[in-house]
Amino acid sequence: MKTRKLGQNGPNVSAIGLGAMSFGGIFGQTDETESLRCLDAMRDHGINFIDTANIYGMGISETIIGKWLASRRPEVVIATKASFVAGPPRYIDNSEIHLRTELEASLKILNRDHVELFYIHRREHNRPLAEVIGTLSRLIEEGKIGGYGMSEIAPDTLRAAHKLHPCMAVQNEYSLWSRQPELGMIQACKALGVAFIPFSPLARGMLGERPLAVPDDGFRSTNPRFTEPNFTENTNAIKGFRAFCAKRGWTTSATALAWILAKGDHLIPIPGTRKAENLAHWVMAPEITLTPEDHAEIDRILPPGFAAGDRYGDHQLLAVERYC
Repeated sequence: MKTRKLGQNGPNVSAIGLGAMSFGGIFGQTDETESLRCLDAMRDHGINFIDTANIYGMGISETIIGKWLASRRPEVVIATKASFVAGPPRYIDNSEIHLRTELEASLKILNRDHVELFYIHRREHNRPLAEVIGTLSRLIEEGKIGGYGMSEIAPDTLRAAHKLHPCMAVQNEYSLWSRQPELGMIQACKALGVAFIPFSPLARGMLGERPLAVPDDGFRSTNPRFTEPNFTENTNAIKGFRAFCAKRGWTTSATALAWILAKGDHLIPIPGTRKAENLAHWVMAPEITLTPEDHAEIDRILPPGFAAGDRYGDHQLLAVERYC
């Protein structure tokens, strides 16, 4: 597995990581044994970067990872997040007491005395950014976290935060069907030496090896891109990309990840799965070299903005920063 730098002064990590959101049952019934098997396969394939959050299954994802860490003792880099308060109603809290309390809980569950990367999961816009970055910088000084990151932010927030204390990573959605980061975020991260971590790089399963049935899980079943008529329109659009990949002997998922990796050496996508067999389909991504002709053909098949429907419904937009 090839490696990339996690921020200017961070550790080297595998060029692709593993997103552990589905361990918490967000995309359907979770199974601890299955998730542990996936983590074993991840390790065997040379992936050493795991991304989780305290809210994924309300602690289930971190608990599974903690059990795996305790029993296998692997050398891996862990990123986790805090900010959400489940409610109801759900809200964002970036206060020092909340972030510290949630981080300590995560460390206990993960069987760690620190994590290499800690994100604010969303920015609390009524709280001064300097206060939040002050909290994160103190956590770094105390050795609780190796660096801080932010999720679903705009480039101006990154620049303002980075002036206060260097940021390690930004995690925003980015894939062939969610290309907003090309309009400033990828460039801002590159200029500042910040890692850009695309989440949902496989379009929440749409760019997996088999076409999805209409999802019935709680997240996608109410997401505009997965409701009709958008779901059928998007499924049909992706058929041409599947054929393109098959003609070249590449898996659909590995090709979609190779497309992201080619956008810059500071991009480290974190595809998510809890199934070892799915992971096996995309680990070859760093070995795929797309030619200029390949890129042109992909843009012809899936042009920017091809997706029908917004990437979030209005009910899923809490504290997401839009900048275009």
